[in-house]
Amino acid sequence: MPNDLAPIAERAAAPETLPELTAGGLTWRPATVDDAPALTELLHVIGDADREPYRETLEEVRDDLTAPWKRLETDSMLGFDADGCLVAAGFADTRPGDLRTVRAFVFGNVHPDRRGEGIGTQLQAWLIARGRQLLAASGKELPARIATFAEDDAPASKLALHEAGGFELRRWFADLKRPLGDEHPIREVELAGSLRLVPWSQELDEATRLAHNDAFRDHWGSEPIAAEQWTRGRSEFAPTWSWLVVDEAPDVAALLAADDTDPETRAALEAGEPLVVGYQMASRYEGAFALRGYSFGYTDLLGVRRAYRGRRIALALLAAGMRSFAADGMEAAVLDVDTASPTGADGLYASLGYVKVSGSHMASIEL
Repeated sequence: MPNDLAPIAERAAAPETLPELTAGGLTWRPATVDDAPALTELLHVIGDADREPYRETLEEVRDDLTAPWKRLETDSMLGFDADGCLVAAGFADTRPGDLRTVRAFVFGNVHPDRRGEGIGTQLQAWLIARGRQLLAASGKELPARIATFAEDDAPASKLALHEAGGFELRRWFADLKRPLGDEHPIREVELAGSLRLVPWSQELDEATRLAHNDAFRDHWGSEPIAAEQWTRGRSEFAPTWSWLVVDEAPDVAALLAADDTDPETRAALEAGEPLVVGYQMASRYEGAFALRGYSFGYTDLLGVRRAYRGRRIALALLAAGMRSFAADGMEAAVLDVDTASPTGADGLYASLGYVKVSGSHMASIEL
């Protein structure tokens, strides 16, 4: 057990029963996939009221609700008014791949017209209690975390609600934009040796997952992504905007001898499978173009295997992505970065002309 922690069942302090939801006179029940349209509409109303820089599409919401590891019947709650309109929604979520810190993510939303009635307070209490139950049931004797997210400029009432629930700010993220077009030339980047820039392909997708898990192993709060997670959330994925770097002649013996080569990568190397050493996975969030006032390509994931850092791989991937965006007429390249990234990514982006347009944060209860 790490650092002589108390058993997870003890630390989680999970209640036997969940708090009642009575505020606002709502009728509550678990979510189903059929609720995706109503949930999407609620999230859009909240996004408009709170001036959030994104809007989930129906496809994104449905994809999230159908994730194979989710148990909507026990880990979600929707509140409806007397007319059957969706007023509030809450979800607790755990991920199957957690190996260093076992996490429960909680997300709660209340219609702007129904705030101030105690609905959010009760829903948050329900979510935290359910998060504690999920952590206790995990059986993983690891550090544990209940986490939630918010925009830095979210309504003060939402930020105060999180604080009252025991959440403390832990990590900050910056949404960055880099203009495209002839007046903003894209740097030419050459890769050395046996490194090759190639388009993303389905055949290299699993090798990309392994590269991602290695690249983010030393990032705070990051956990390995299991195969079933990796292919989810791709309703807006843009394959033609996504690029990989492969090593066509890797030093397999050295990689196998390294103490920090993970078991999945070892198995892939021993099987002679391709070695992806860097990746830039992008999406086209067309529904947010009008919201932001410009079209853009979005870099969802960018990473380089730790053994390959310092070889201009990230530069090459970002440049390839930006050229793809520009070729399809996009006006900007956009991405989100952890402001405390151990790789110094924020400095890299600044050198390429990215500037901050908004910020968000993660708050957590550490157990």
